[in-house]
Amino acid sequence: MTERAPRMTALDAGFMHCHVCKKLLDLPARHEEKASCSRCSAHVHPRLPNSISRTWAFLIASIIFYIPANTYPIMTVQKLGEGDGHTIIGGIIALLHSGMYPIAFVVFIASLLVPLLKMLGIALLLLSVQFHWQTSAHHRTKAYRIIEFVGRWSMLDVFMISILVAMVDLGGVAKVYAGTGATAFAAVVIFTMLAAISFDSRLIWDNVRNKDE
Repeated sequence: MTERAPRMTALDAGFMHCHVCKKLLDLPARHEEKASCSRCSAHVHPRLPNSISRTWAFLIASIIFYIPANTYPIMTVQKLGEGDGHTIIGGIIALLHSGMYPIAFVVFIASLLVPLLKMLGIALLLLSVQFHWQTSAHHRTKAYRIIEFVGRWSMLDVFMISILVAMVDLGGVAKVYAGTGATAFAAVVIFTMLAAISFDSRLIWDNVRNKDE
């Protein structure tokens, strides 16, 4: 069954919504570039300007930071003046050796799998829009919503490290330090969230509509 776009969109009916507060607004008669929202005063556009290029820029930045996030130590636990730094993968292996399988599984999902799948998902959405892939717009929209929703949960490692650094400070007995990998990992999460926010999911349906026309 061939998927078809709606015969009339909100844009065709003379409406658009504010991307900040989501208020439905009348489309300016002359399509002014600097139309403002009557509720929050944010600049509004029928489609987010430069959505594709901005999303690619944030995505590429997240991919660059993903490398040091997994190669540099994310945390160092020092006991009696001695301690070794652990990367994300090293920490997962240490948890497995300690028999903490549930925690190792959560860290693997939140710190390795989720960021990787997010970057892959955003890249596929961008490519599908740019090259007009004939895949289900419904499925792509659902995928985008999932990516946008789970983004905030990728900060699990960063939150855990910040709590440990604040709580475990016993002077020369025991101390926890945040590593370079933690900073890079936080940058990965932030850039992937910005990439998801910058991507205008309505472009998916614009592609379907242009194909039908």
